[in-house]
Amino acid sequence: MSSTRLVPLLGAVVRQQRHLRELNQRELAGLAGVSQAAVARIERGDRSPSIPLLERLLAAMDVQLVVGVEPLDAHLDARIDDLAARPIAERIDELGLHRMLDRLADFPQVITGSTAALLQGAPVPVEALEIAVRWQDSKRFTRWLEEAYGQRWNARWGEFGGVWLEPEEQGEHLWTTRYGEIRATMCDELPETIEVRHGARSYRVVPLVDLELTEPRAADLLRRHRARQAASGKRRS
Repeated sequence: MSSTRLVPLLGAVVRQQRHLRELNQRELAGLAGVSQAAVARIERGDRSPSIPLLERLLAAMDVQLVVGVEPLDAHLDARIDDLAARPIAERIDELGLHRMLDRLADFPQVITGSTAALLQGAPVPVEALEIAVRWQDSKRFTRWLEEAYGQRWNARWGEFGGVWLEPEEQGEHLWTTRYGEIRATMCDELPETIEVRHGARSYRVVPLVDLELTEPRAADLLRRHRARQAASGKRRS
């Protein structure tokens, strides 16, 4: 496994263990004696952690690193298989989607990307709530981000903060807020949606067929999921 594949995998492990213990990045940083910015860079896969630093972070959560080898991309396949075996309601709760969506009432938006795929039953990993927002609502979105103590992803520094919050400014449309991470696709008009229901709640989401045409991240994961389904079907037959 090359370092380009290993770095995001290690970040995902740290993030997953942190979520299991209901810690935020600042709390984990305090337990491990590192900066919150360092935790953010590692979890986003933009920093290759040293072995001592990684062991320190994991030890702060009462786990340890185990080294092994596996076929390329096996970790992603294993994660997709794990998600496929879990109820959608459980995954929604784990991501804290309701808490975020309940607070996004100040401007029109719809759910897109991997989040929309999840809500339509696809076992794809979701790292942040993904929404589509109209450019004409960008100022209202900015006010919401300010009230939610938002910080924008700074690709140059590999951490959140240090850049202008407004989506009109150049840079990746990814923010961390007091409610969780949020990724926005800015558009002139909101895309067409369908309604899906889970329990007592309904969601307006971009259909899977449209996601594959407009959302590269989600499209890659959906294609991989379908390929695994087809391979599994052939093995059974």
